[in-house]
Amino acid sequence: MSLETNLWLIRHAPVDGPRGVIHGPDAPADLGDAAAFAALKVKLPPNALAVCSPARRTRETARTLGLEAVDNPAFREQDFGAWTGRRHDDLTAELGEAYREFWKSPAGNRPPGGESFVDQIARARAGLASLPAGDAVLVVHSGTIRAVLAIALDLAPDSALRFVIDPLSLTRIDRLDGGWRVVAVNRRWWI
Repeated sequence: MSLETNLWLIRHAPVDGPRGVIHGPDAPADLGDAAAFAALKVKLPPNALAVCSPARRTRETARTLGLEAVDNPAFREQDFGAWTGRRHDDLTAELGEAYREFWKSPAGNRPPGGESFVDQIARARAGLASLPAGDAVLVVHSGTIRAVLAIALDLAPDSALRFVIDPLSLTRIDRLDGGWRVVAVNRRWWI
């Protein structure tokens, strides 16, 4: 019996809200790109386990893809604590150099009351361990996908933050009996 798990990691649709904000879990998704949803939907395996983070935008994206996804908090976006809901520009103006210093080494730094990207990787590792063998579609966040890539490629956390993960993109990774295989990262067929 194979223990292989085939992962279809989808970043949620764009946030339906202002740009430049650290959005919280209640931010809605912009579900208006019917062509992107249709192109993505045909790439997904039938009868796969579907999982999403508890965030509104991931649940809405999953539903629009026709998935009945179960929430798994291990796949949440990084918690930015007191900065959640705030604009980057406002935080820069208010905190000055302290805010800029955070972004010089964001993988290990924690925002006030939040968690680091390293913490998110640990959460994602626990979430991956809970997935059964077979096909699994995860509708999650860019940070979650970067965390899974860090795990699969054994990357330093700062290096994993270099990946671009666009809204409604697909990243394909397989967890094999003896390691990992990265099939595709940040694929967008409708462009």
